[in-house]
Amino acid sequence: MALAKKPVNGMKDILPEEMQIRDYVINVIKDTYRSFGFTPIETPCMENIGNLSSKQGGENEKLIFKVLKRGEKLNLETAQTENDVVDFGMRYDLTLPLARFYSNNSNSLPAPFKALQIGNVWRADRPQRGRYRQFMQCDIDILGEPGNLAEIELILATTTTLGRLGFRNFQIRINERRILKAMAKYSGFSEESFDTVFIILDKMDKIGLEGAAQELEKNGFPREAIDKYLALFKRLQGKEDVAQGVSYLAEELGSYLDQEVAASLKEIAASVNATKEAEFDLVFDPTLVRGMSYYTGTIFEIAMPEFGGSCGGGGRYDGMIGKFTGKDVPACGFSIGFERIILLLLESGFQVPGQSQKAAYLIEKNYPEDKLVEVIALAQEQRKEGKQVLVTTMNKNRKFQKEKLTAEGYAEIKEFFNRD
Repeated sequence: MALAKKPVNGMKDILPEEMQIRDYVINVIKDTYRSFGFTPIETPCMENIGNLSSKQGGENEKLIFKVLKRGEKLNLETAQTENDVVDFGMRYDLTLPLARFYSNNSNSLPAPFKALQIGNVWRADRPQRGRYRQFMQCDIDILGEPGNLAEIELILATTTTLGRLGFRNFQIRINERRILKAMAKYSGFSEESFDTVFIILDKMDKIGLEGAAQELEKNGFPREAIDKYLALFKRLQGKEDVAQGVSYLAEELGSYLDQEVAASLKEIAASVNATKEAEFDLVFDPTLVRGMSYYTGTIFEIAMPEFGGSCGGGGRYDGMIGKFTGKDVPACGFSIGFERIILLLLESGFQVPGQSQKAAYLIEKNYPEDKLVEVIALAQEQRKEGKQVLVTTMNKNRKFQKEKLTAEGYAEIKEFFNRD
């Protein structure tokens, strides 16, 4: 029986054309983030299953690729529960591994610490456009900075990067978990029901106000609380300016909302708008929830009209490191949806700018050794001058070979025959 040629479902082979774009994008990301003072780190692809299943990853904890114990530790005959056969899992994001990394290495790191991490993650998700089971994430995080400077720097670094990749007129949608909770509490929902309420709220962009009302009612919430809650969102329509929307809620919610929370979000927006480099809008979105349960404060998301959905996001997660050390550390991060950005660039016909000139030297089979050395030496000289030179054997169908090389961007093609 022949071996399977195709990659496993939800994963993909990356062809040279896409790989060139990926390399270029990674270089732009690294260069831009380094200019903001972020330092590259790396964490293992696997984590202890107890860390990954600590009820901080939201729905992603249902999507973990679990790793069997190995050797003598794996005893299927005596196993009674999953814990008897599983001890590791593939990481589903880069945030939890970063929190573990910081907890283990904080004495060797500066304070605050600005981390840059690019790497693959794995989720047993249903594959769809722009979503795979193995995909690259690109995160920046600031650990140990309690003030708004963390959010401001993260938003500016991320949007500057997107601008340098050619993206325009996108949105950064911003909200605050404490505003979400204040709105729910003001409306009469109990704190124990917040998670259910927010799961429904997160669907509002798809099901609308009426659909949200129906789902809340199906879950047994009183009509009075539902009406009061959704009335807030009706009155917020058209108030996408952060200062305008937050000011309205600060007045409407009164003592339910800490006024420092409202002032903080307005300060972040004013600072970003005054100093941004890229062309984008910072928009207040009171329906923005973010699925991860570890978020404690500001949350944000990248919305691009070309994709029709989120192309990255993040927020503040001040309680996560304390799960490892017993002592909370202020933490905030932003992740670019790398695979979705690559998809948009590929679909737009993006060409990597400033590529070195490409030349191909085609050598006929059985080419004399002394002449072969001369061709290779010529290629070496050209490479020293910054040219990309491919030295390869000539195919029988030279016409097709040259057409393929031309399509790959080889502007200069030289042929070397035995008779020369």
